[in-house]
Amino acid sequence: MGIARGVTARLFALLAGWIIGASIALAAPSGPPVKIGSTLALTGPLAATGQVHKIVGEIYVEQLNANNGLLGRPVEWIVRDDQSKPDLARTLYEQLITVDKVDLILGPYATGAILSAMGVAQRYDKLLIHHTFGIPNMAKYERQFPTWSLGPEPQVTFPNTVLDALAASPKPPKTIAIVTSKFPSVHFMSLGAREVAKKRGVKEVLFLEWEFGNRDYGPIAARVKEANADFLWVGAIGLEGNQLIEAMKKIDYTPKEQFYMYPAPGPMVKSPDANYALAGTIFEEHPPFTSNPQAATFIKLFNERAAKAGLPDTAVDTQAAASYSAWQVLEAAVTATKSLDDKVLASWLKKNQVGTIHGVLRFNGPNNYGDDLMRVKQVQNGRWVVVWPKDVAAPGAKLVVP
Repeated sequence: MGIARGVTARLFALLAGWIIGASIALAAPSGPPVKIGSTLALTGPLAATGQVHKIVGEIYVEQLNANNGLLGRPVEWIVRDDQSKPDLARTLYEQLITVDKVDLILGPYATGAILSAMGVAQRYDKLLIHHTFGIPNMAKYERQFPTWSLGPEPQVTFPNTVLDALAASPKPPKTIAIVTSKFPSVHFMSLGAREVAKKRGVKEVLFLEWEFGNRDYGPIAARVKEANADFLWVGAIGLEGNQLIEAMKKIDYTPKEQFYMYPAPGPMVKSPDANYALAGTIFEEHPPFTSNPQAATFIKLFNERAAKAGLPDTAVDTQAAASYSAWQVLEAAVTATKSLDDKVLASWLKKNQVGTIHGVLRFNGPNNYGDDLMRVKQVQNGRWVVVWPKDVAAPGAKLVVP
């Protein structure tokens, strides 16, 4: 009888604890809002991708506020349009900190703007979690933390990953043409690809650069056709890749195998002339990525919001996943430390790993970078699928060489 009472008492205590915990989890946040400031490229040449990050942030803030906010307080996200201009991003982050008096900041979209935000964060000793910075060796500030999981030397590791994928194909390339925008991150990666290809014995038959914001891709397409390499590496960001594909179509040329660094995912996957194009990714909408319950919930919400916003592609890919992961990292640090102090949060992140929808992130490597989790995806029948490495490839998918 005493044992039964003891078991019953323990069960009651556990049940009571669960009920209290559930009540707390469902309690509406209260008190002054936790203000989080960001800029995004909502207009200008990067707007197609900037809109993806805006939808992600809105979803995450809603989820936070439906589940007790941060530290029991509601979250207010103040986002400004930096118009795809790093100089404007710098000014706006200054205003967010000094005028809007935000508690925390999150990084903007793309390397140039993030570098500007990083300088402001350093001036005011602010934590900066960011999601799309592509040149790790420039991230010198001790309180910046990346969720774009490139590793500390992506200019070496990722081109090797791409060429590993091609080496395992039925037609490994013997020649390469490298054409690239001078946009900082893609230019950096393309220069790295140039060196990696040379070391691997793949002959370079063309190297060509253009200014970011260029609109005339006809001459570039002509040079690419003339070179006619086995493999075309394109250091493109946003719609640049589509513009080059359209220019090549006008002169009746399709590369034997083509890769685009950071394309706007929707426009490229919808282009019939981009079938079998390759790109880098950290997350795609298929197993094993969708096995994560939080990822599955997010995908459903993003699909709905993206369709409502009229995005050409509503799928969650590397941009949306990196953005969502940045919010996850911020929430994990605040929850674990029960603090909004930038120094406290940064110290915790240096010592701990954070599970995100695209993998486990650590920040104890060079410039706070951890592992290179980049994968290779390919457009196949109007859908992006991971094809390399094999352990994260879509079920039944493999690299197709046209």
